[in-house]
Amino acid sequence: MKALVCTAFGPLEDLRVQEVGPPRLGEGEVRIQVHACGINFPDILLAQGKYQVRPPLPFFPGGEVAGTISEVGAGVGGLTIGQRVMATLFWGGLAEEAVVPARVIVPVPDPMDMLCAAVFQGGHTTSYHALRQRAALRSGETLLVLGAAGGVGMAAMQIGRAMGARVIGVVGSAAKAAALREEGFGELIDLGQEDLREAVRRLTDGAGVDVVFDPVGGELFGQACRTARRNGRILIVGFASGQIGQYATNLALLKENALIGVNYQGFFTHERGAVDRNFAELMELFARGAVRPRIDRVFTLDRAVEALAAVASRSVIGKVVVRIRD
Repeated sequence: MKALVCTAFGPLEDLRVQEVGPPRLGEGEVRIQVHACGINFPDILLAQGKYQVRPPLPFFPGGEVAGTISEVGAGVGGLTIGQRVMATLFWGGLAEEAVVPARVIVPVPDPMDMLCAAVFQGGHTTSYHALRQRAALRSGETLLVLGAAGGVGMAAMQIGRAMGARVIGVVGSAAKAAALREEGFGELIDLGQEDLREAVRRLTDGAGVDVVFDPVGGELFGQACRTARRNGRILIVGFASGQIGQYATNLALLKENALIGVNYQGFFTHERGAVDRNFAELMELFARGAVRPRIDRVFTLDRAVEALAAVASRSVIGKVVVRIRD
């Protein structure tokens, strides 16, 4: 089979599409004929050796796939050959075949196509867990979303709106702001034109926001934390900036703010019942058009490095997907 292979941690340009042997199927696992693989920022960090964990070399980047089951291992029940499924995994997705634990498999609902399925979980399931369980976002509250034009950020914007919150998006360019306006979001802060804290003060009449959703980190994190009002909740979702944000803890004391980590992998491992309920609720939102990934670009496997580079450049509006097969 063909796969994008990382033989050493380093620049994305060193990755190569190669002919490799198919992964071995073990007990409790299924083999997927991959139709599409969604690209997320952790894929880049893994290839560069900058993520919290390092996979054994060589490995195939790509942590979000959709495809059809071609083989089931011993001890697997409830899944059938030919079934359309999606799965999240740390790596292994940018390949014609992927072997994944049966427990991470989610059936693809009939109305959803494979490209959409390949990018749905990474953004929408994480954002839904963050806003529903971790922040307990309530209707009428104000939600500030950093990186609002990215895959995770745009998912949070959609979900926050569906939950009845007032949603304010933060973007880095006029083009990204325009794209979000096309999605029906009117309250936006373009950091190329405005200071974050001043803009939030203007939009909220000085009251601040109830929830900060931050998949970006870095310097922006500290600024966003200062926009939270009393009893505000600050969600730490990721570090797309490549830097871990710093927080003045006296603010938590003065405003009685809460810093809340969001670790979807941990949630998936320890609270599978809640995971399944979340997904069913997300599917209801999807069915009525309230949530839907925005696919910015589609690449073929032989251009997978370009797909990773596009996400790394932060020029993407929504999601990038690699089509492996029709």
